[in-house]
Amino acid sequence: MAVTASMVKELREKTGAGMMDCKKALTETDGDMDKAVDLLREKGIAKAAKKADRIAAEGLAFVKVDGNKAAILEVNSETDFVAKNESFQDLVSELGSHILSQNPATVEEALEQPFQGDGETVQEYINNQIAKIGEKISLRRFEVATKGDGDAFGAYLHMGGKIAVLTTLEGTTDEEVAKDVAMHVAAINPKYVSRDSVPAEETDREREVLKQQALNEGKPENIVEKMVEGRLGKFFEQICLLDQPFVKDGDQKVGKFVESKGATVKNFVRFEVGEGMEKREENFADEVMSQVKK
Repeated sequence: MAVTASMVKELREKTGAGMMDCKKALTETDGDMDKAVDLLREKGIAKAAKKADRIAAEGLAFVKVDGNKAAILEVNSETDFVAKNESFQDLVSELGSHILSQNPATVEEALEQPFQGDGETVQEYINNQIAKIGEKISLRRFEVATKGDGDAFGAYLHMGGKIAVLTTLEGTTDEEVAKDVAMHVAAINPKYVSRDSVPAEETDREREVLKQQALNEGKPENIVEKMVEGRLGKFFEQICLLDQPFVKDGDQKVGKFVESKGATVKNFVRFEVGEGMEKREENFADEVMSQVKK
């Protein structure tokens, strides 16, 4: 029996399983919906899907480096307990290896790929871990960076992986310098590398706000423009990496520190676990009891 898109959609709605998992189940059961549901349950995929409505805003951010390529990724779990579990940490590392070796462009593409190029899909691999660990687990995001032979990656994990930073420096192979910059990014959280990186509309919007502030303070029109340009410097210091006082030496800017090492900052990526996500309200005692009962 031919498996149609509407059949796949129906099975997804019944089980919450991934599209490819549903298509495979329907193919194996010759289009029998009930048998396909049972098959997914047997494989633990439907069980994993039942956890899909849970909030997974804990987890780990991680950096995996392989030669001239590096991946930074975030994998979420429901509780911090699981994030500290060795099996979960191994899962995160393996997903980083998969991303580097298989080159997916998106999370969705990664989940449908054969895990590390062979056998079960990445989603099936994650589902198997969900069945073992008993919590919702999800690959939330990743980015891949590349460098030249004369450049350096800087990897830094803060609080065991609550924050991960990957920097790429050109003109130096000194990984410690790159790591120092990554440490700064973790602590200060800049948005852009330099002033040139800031979108013109963002700068214009800030300039207009500062102008109105100065006018509201009663400053004369003829000096407002100079005041605004001065205050813009403070704005750039807040959001631009190279303009910020270096966290390890407040007497020099990050730009001067990097320049003194004969390098330039190509880019950086900073992931903080759960940023922008709804987090479950749960006190520590309740979290402990939830683990004891499993």
